[in-house]
Amino acid sequence: MQPGCKLSPRLKIHSTLLSILFTTAIAGVLSISAAAIFSFSLLTKMVERMVSLSVGIMLSTSLLHALPEAFESKADTRSLFACLLAGLLGFFLLEKFAVLRHSHHHEGDGHHHEHGHDAHEAGKAGWMILVGDGMHNFTDGILIAAAFLANPELGFVTAFAIIAHEIPQEIGDFIVLLNAGFSRMRAYMYNLACSMMGVLGGVIGYFTLERASNLIPYVLVMASSGFIYIAVSDLMPQMQRRATMRETIIQVILVTMGILLVLFVTRHR
Repeated sequence: MQPGCKLSPRLKIHSTLLSILFTTAIAGVLSISAAAIFSFSLLTKMVERMVSLSVGIMLSTSLLHALPEAFESKADTRSLFACLLAGLLGFFLLEKFAVLRHSHHHEGDGHHHEHGHDAHEAGKAGWMILVGDGMHNFTDGILIAAAFLANPELGFVTAFAIIAHEIPQEIGDFIVLLNAGFSRMRAYMYNLACSMMGVLGGVIGYFTLERASNLIPYVLVMASSGFIYIAVSDLMPQMQRRATMRETIIQVILVTMGILLVLFVTRHR
């Protein structure tokens, strides 16, 4: 190509699509791997107490980041609240289905299988967190695609911000999965598979930008409803079973740390 020549529209389109594919895939792999390294090296011996940290991360991500972003859009407020209600009820039904189909968790008799962190009850939360995480990654992929189509430099900056945003959330996801009885490798592989939803979101966002961008607030609300439901219905009841003053103080500290962590990494977004 001679100096001064510009890319043809077709080549520019292909270049943008490849950039979106590459960036969404790398963002997913980096955030999952970084979270796994941190979780597996530092947190596995404290999984029981780290449930509190996960509660802080999930609630603050949903209530202080994703939901405000959705409600600041041009979407109808009543429709967003209806979506939130539908999401909460949907995850309730998903949980009921999981209980009916998987009540044989571990040994299968449904009685007294305490493994130090209520794994028989936490198992359902593991699958639900993967569903919510996949939806969240899908939305991130759409956001990256939109940024690349506006400006390639903005696309890379957005991807970098999403990686920083995802790492603390993925740590929370790993904690939930370990608490649910997943092995380290299984938790990593399932989380990695969910992260590839970002690639799908990027492709769909690229080809149907206007329509997809109108759906972003609703996808954010649906993903948030999953995180809120899991934190409130599954994880916080586990915390309530340890009601000593010492444990309560530790739980409050860890929940606060989770909130501050999300606020720190999202302060520039």
